[in-house]
Amino acid sequence: MWSSVSGRSVRRTLQTGILGISVASLVALPMGPAAAASDTGSAGSSSGSLGSVFGSSDGGSVTAGSTIPGPLQNEHPPLPALRDDITVAAIVGEEKKSDQMVRFTVASPAMRRDIGVEVVLPKDDSVPRPSIYALEGVDAGEDSSGWVCCGGAPQFFADKNVNLVMINGGVSGMYTDWDRIDPSVGLHKWETFITKELPPLLDARLKTNGVKSLMGASMGAQGAMMLAHRYPEMYRGIAVFSGCYSTKDDAGRLSVQATVSSRGGDPANLWGEVGGPRWTEHDSVRNAEALRGKDIYVSVASGAPGRYETPDIANYTERVVVGGSIEAMANVCTRKLQSELKDLRIPATFDFEATGTHAWAYWVDQLPKAWPTLARSLGLPA
Repeated sequence: MWSSVSGRSVRRTLQTGILGISVASLVALPMGPAAAASDTGSAGSSSGSLGSVFGSSDGGSVTAGSTIPGPLQNEHPPLPALRDDITVAAIVGEEKKSDQMVRFTVASPAMRRDIGVEVVLPKDDSVPRPSIYALEGVDAGEDSSGWVCCGGAPQFFADKNVNLVMINGGVSGMYTDWDRIDPSVGLHKWETFITKELPPLLDARLKTNGVKSLMGASMGAQGAMMLAHRYPEMYRGIAVFSGCYSTKDDAGRLSVQATVSSRGGDPANLWGEVGGPRWTEHDSVRNAEALRGKDIYVSVASGAPGRYETPDIANYTERVVVGGSIEAMANVCTRKLQSELKDLRIPATFDFEATGTHAWAYWVDQLPKAWPTLARSLGLPA
């Protein structure tokens, strides 16, 4: 999704708030009552009630022009410099951040630059251990993962016998391979980096057992689900929080286009013509059959203010208006995935929280709920 409220350090509150209100006017207000529906009904009825708002047609109202206007976009981060001298993927740097966390610098031919990768190491590395690759939201920073500063991952995984791999960077990149370099958000070849260049390096350096699962929140949830359905042989399981998993229906296209254009990117540079064949290839709902046999955990809240939205917090209005609207959109997207998996009789655990907005605090709470599914996928005790 296009934003995660409760950011890392000081946020562009006014500008983010304007963006959020703009997005809310597009997606949240018409669907509020339906999106906030209780999970006591069937997934099919929940999705069906939203059909008139977000249909599944390939030629809906969301077009290449449905992007965030320039004055309403978030700040555009500086683009990393590209190099032409990287010919082989390699670990070129290593920094010990703590007793159990190390940050590698990886030279990537696909990305034409160095990428930071933080790893929380297993509690016990006496034998080879499995790995979880963790992806984050649209603000993904170059220096450290949001899972470190805001997501509670180092603390939660400190006693787990797993390598937690947290990718650094990827603002608005969707963790996918773009067709073209974008003038505003740069070069994105994340799928190649995450699935082809990085794993053999880490498997060798960390002496892993080669077993892998995925975890993601917001934009990272959609990216993780896309990687899971596009590389079913590579990943055993997946845990995702507050994402949108379609690309072809109106809700999915709007989510992708808002994510990309919120930092100035042009969706036409992503997968070619909006709604075209490459968009279909990345639609996890339409390609859900590829998820069969995986351990799957999916969570989302309703968008209604929850336990972390108290009037005394500094960004209360932003959390409620912006974060609530985005989470309501994610709720719609999650119910579509649930309905499709149910139709295909693919087992999955879905957690629909009655309250909560699009914020790290809620994803921290999801880690212990998701762990049994992830542990099972990796052959570990929960």
